Amino acid sequence: MSRRRWIADEVSGDRAILAGSHADHLIRALRARVGQEFDVVTPGNVRRGRVTSIEPGRVEFELAEEISACPSPDVILLLAIFKFDRMEWAIEKCTELGVARILPFITRRTNSHLASASKKRIERWRRIARQAAEQSRRAAAPEIISPLKVADVLNLHAGLRILLSESGERNLLRDALTMQGPETNVALAVGPEGGWTEDELRAFRDAGWISASLGGTILRAETAAIAAVAIVTAELNSK
Repeated sequence: MSRRRWIADEVSGDRAILAGSHADHLIRALRARVGQEFDVVTPGNVRRGRVTSIEPGRVEFELAEEISACPSPDVILLLAIFKFDRMEWAIEKCTELGVARILPFITRRTNSHLASASKKRIERWRRIARQAAEQSRRAAAPEIISPLKVADVLNLHAGLRILLSESGERNLLRDALTMQGPETNVALAVGPEGGWTEDELRAFRDAGWISASLGGTILRAETAAIAAVAIVTAELNSK
């Protein structure tokens, strides 16, 4: 059976630490004990770790050999901010599917209350992503940054930049991926509830983004994000 994987909060040489509620979950929910072995994610690698000390809010590991980890496809998810409960669902599932970065951003149709409250959600989103990364045995959690504006993401550097759009777009996402080379990363922009404005569609197009759709049905934002990431990662993993 596979060992449970944890992302270390602190690392020093051959010693790693889980701290705070992160450690308490291991202690209480999984009944950790000294001598137990887990996989521990440290900066740059994954190593076998043996629990050497347990106390409230703190679990220490002695690190041993490095463990090989499967590389994840280089997928950047640009996620327009929408209702937080649904957005958290999208962050969790897209993390499990392997996205490398999640860039929340504010669009014209983003609810103003959600836009103003989003900065206070960053740490929660990072915690959700870390837990999902551990559960899915990833070698790292995706980076999640503070919310951006549309103008900040238009010129994002990526090998292939795809804008999901439902505005009569005939180019399917899978077809758009045929333009991608074997070593190229993919940026995928998912719009807000209510969709993109015409000005935003024009701005992305002028910046060189390719518009694509997931078919003829209209999907919720979180469904579109999860479905699109699943298609992109499956396609990249097959190369």
